[in-house]
Amino acid sequence: MTEDRHSRFRDAHSDRSRAEHVPATPQTQASAYRLAFADEEFLCREELRPVRLQLELLKPEVLLNEHGINSTIVMFGGARIPDPKHKDQARTQTLADLSHFYDEAREFARLMTEKSKQSGGRENVVVTGGGPGVMEAGNRGAHDAGGRSIGLSIVLPHEQAPNGYVTPDLSFNFHYFAIRKMHFLMRARAITVFPGGFGTLDELFESLTLIQTGRMERVPFLLFGKAFWEKIINWDALADAGTISDQDLDLFRFVDTAKEAVDIIDNWDPAPPRDSIPGREG
Repeated sequence: MTEDRHSRFRDAHSDRSRAEHVPATPQTQASAYRLAFADEEFLCREELRPVRLQLELLKPEVLLNEHGINSTIVMFGGARIPDPKHKDQARTQTLADLSHFYDEAREFARLMTEKSKQSGGRENVVVTGGGPGVMEAGNRGAHDAGGRSIGLSIVLPHEQAPNGYVTPDLSFNFHYFAIRKMHFLMRARAITVFPGGFGTLDELFESLTLIQTGRMERVPFLLFGKAFWEKIINWDALADAGTISDQDLDLFRFVDTAKEAVDIIDNWDPAPPRDSIPGREG
């Protein structure tokens, strides 16, 4: 939100501009002379990591507030899930078989964005990781509905740019995975998880852990593709072993279609918060 009050102090933009146009002397050309907040080399120093963490937390928060976004619908899922039109190019038959979840993700995002538009695009805004695959499908569905969507990208060796369906003013880039995951969950009204790999599993289990331990309030937590998730994770074995409780299996639901997911979110009856894990004190 823009600041309306007038400051009696000179603003930082003016001083940065002025400092760029001072006479060139040995003193002004030295790195020590650069304004600290305009010195990229200084900001990237090891000692400045706490400042960079704070900046990555603060920048998206400020901009999302300025855009009036109050709540989000989180869409996690694999970058390798192809658009069904290109499933013949998938590297494995399994990925080709999973391609229908691209369409389900796209339809789910479209339906949720139609609802979001009723609030002026402030509530239930789709947020993805900004990349290809399921993420692209989510942003694309929001685009189909003529609404806004958020992309939280991260600098990786094999990804060059956000997908073309992210709303440009809501396309963010991160260095720190931890801060990026915080932004996924800070406004989450619901969490959906589509088939994916290590990154998706990391996001799934961290989110579930926060809810299990009472660090985050319960929201609809929907796993798309029951057959996929029951094949790669033996949920019942965890409960049988006692490493999780039986009630932890109620923290999420399996769905297979966009309509199922929307119906659950629409009819969500919030459960009481989970304050602790049985058997854990303090």
